[in-house]
Amino acid sequence: MENFVASVRLAEAALRDLFEPTPLQRNDHLSAKYGADIWLKREDLTPVRSYKLRGAFNAMRKLVGPGKPGHFVCASAGNHAQGVAFACRHFGARGTIFMPVTTPKQKIDKTRIFGGDAVEIVLTGDYFDQTLAAAQEFCAREGAQFLSPFDAPDIIEGQATVGMEMLSQLGRAPDLVVLPVGGGGLSAGVTRLLQTEAPDTAFAFAEPLGGGSLRAALEAGAPVALPAVDSFVDGAAVARIGAVPFETLSRFSTLDVHLAPEDRICCTMLEMLNTEGVVLEPAGALALDVLGDLGDLTGKTVVCVCSGGNFDFERLPEVKERAQRFAGLKSYFILRLPQRPGALRDFLNLLGPDDDVARFEYLKKSARNFGSILLGIETSRSDNLAALKSRLDDAGIAYRDITNDKILAELLV
Repeated sequence: MENFVASVRLAEAALRDLFEPTPLQRNDHLSAKYGADIWLKREDLTPVRSYKLRGAFNAMRKLVGPGKPGHFVCASAGNHAQGVAFACRHFGARGTIFMPVTTPKQKIDKTRIFGGDAVEIVLTGDYFDQTLAAAQEFCAREGAQFLSPFDAPDIIEGQATVGMEMLSQLGRAPDLVVLPVGGGGLSAGVTRLLQTEAPDTAFAFAEPLGGGSLRAALEAGAPVALPAVDSFVDGAAVARIGAVPFETLSRFSTLDVHLAPEDRICCTMLEMLNTEGVVLEPAGALALDVLGDLGDLTGKTVVCVCSGGNFDFERLPEVKERAQRFAGLKSYFILRLPQRPGALRDFLNLLGPDDDVARFEYLKKSARNFGSILLGIETSRSDNLAALKSRLDDAGIAYRDITNDKILAELLV
């Protein structure tokens, strides 16, 4: 353990060639909300807007030099790719970055900008598993060095510098550190470091509800592959936690792991954007999102790691939509109205003063007595929708709420 701490100190010192420590900022809004002393470790403010640069740089600095490969390969659709690209340009090393064909152009362009002439981007595979297999085959064929995003000791050592900076900046050990979990590299590094440097600090882990790989591993006693993963929280949606990180994280309990619903994460993202002007990607908002699940935080010093801010604003309408649904401010219905003059007017009279029609599709069929309407309603308070349903019932209008029906919502909305 002493060797690990010493190695992390060396890694942190080396990182200063790339960037200064990311800010540790007390957040007044969240502190007041939870009656605690809430601090944000702003990993969204690294040069590549995520902590992934730390691990990639640390692994690469040990592998560059005379007689060493000098050619690095990774498979990633996001933050790891950008970290590897940036580090390749810094060291003047050659990089080949494999990305799925479905990767958004914005992420491809940013990776190319960070890497410049040092990197080549290869788009292959519709799914990440296909991309990963192609990258590993390339490494075997070319004798290049594969850089894992989380499942390697040097990567974990690099991510642990987040904890080293945090302790120095805070000047004391926090009561609680909240860490987002994807593959486990960040959480393994920080917890291993603080186990020695701040042994009284407690930990809470945040995973997306549709990607609880640490929770599943703790339940099984070993890393297991999830049968399905919701890819919305793309920076943390990992089907199987890394074997190397789990060696450190296995000492924790499932009670330490908190699963964040994807739609609730959207609420947190909008809250931070609208209230604080902080742009976070879904994975970057994980640690903040679970604060309400951690019990009474009154008087405690809590550090939340904001892991990344690589957010494509083309996704903002989706984030807003999901947040409204979770907060009960937007719902979708299928109505059955009689096909007679005035039926639509009668329905519209049932809407409240704050009910806004956001979606309306009506298909009149002459051979039927009733027609179906797809209706989307936005409102200002969640109880308004309950009142609307009551008025529909009283009026004898048949309806079905499909807001949380994933199959129908995906097909129709």
